[in-house]
Amino acid sequence: MDCTHPKISRFENGHRAASVADVHMLLTIYGVDAAEQERLLTLARDSRKRGWWHSYRDVLPEWYATYVGLEAEAASIHTYEGEVVPGLLQTPEYARALTRATLITADEDDIERRADLRIQRQGRLEQPDPVELWAVISEGALRRPVGGVEVQRQQLRHLTEVADHKHVMMQVMPFSAGAHPAMAGMFTILRFPDRYDRDAVYVETQLGGLYLEELPEIDHYARMMEHLRAMAADPARSAATIHRIEQEIAREG
Repeated sequence: MDCTHPKISRFENGHRAASVADVHMLLTIYGVDAAEQERLLTLARDSRKRGWWHSYRDVLPEWYATYVGLEAEAASIHTYEGEVVPGLLQTPEYARALTRATLITADEDDIERRADLRIQRQGRLEQPDPVELWAVISEGALRRPVGGVEVQRQQLRHLTEVADHKHVMMQVMPFSAGAHPAMAGMFTILRFPDRYDRDAVYVETQLGGLYLEELPEIDHYARMMEHLRAMAADPARSAATIHRIEQEIAREG
């Protein structure tokens, strides 16, 4: 690892932001004990809260700012959604309708801001080095007419287009699969390019987000994701399923 004096000097003088790996390197150089290293590495991870998304702080709860920061740095995101289309795959119209339905006390300005934040997050899929996204989506989420039939159809067409991206893997969990390990609700596993940066699991509730970073917790959700991928339709069949649902809705309309 590069630990030249000029590089260290830039960190110490605040002229360069330090990654988690850089912090680990400096703590090792300075001879910091293991317990204190872990505390400071946790602070380094938490520092990801601020970024472009900080401009949305008027509508962005602190607990969710943490997630957006983690998402912005993740190398891969594996997620399961049972009720809605994952945020990184939503159309603007779907995002607005969903925000309006779930935040029942929000005014239209707040709804627009929150929906815009969700769309801005999707930039991670368009960067030269995009995040790898693997999403397992319940058939129920695809059939629920969020925002009405036309918004639903637009959303389904968008999914079929995004499914062609090499860095996006999409699987549908069909009703015919029956019960599965994620019946309790959504979860997201975030993995990072830095070997010193631990994986994290995010579970969302109505009142906030839960972040899990202990190895047994991460292993538990990783095994769940493996089961879900095995039970869901493969990506090719899933794309065909999404198209079929969209055509069924068009005929019914």
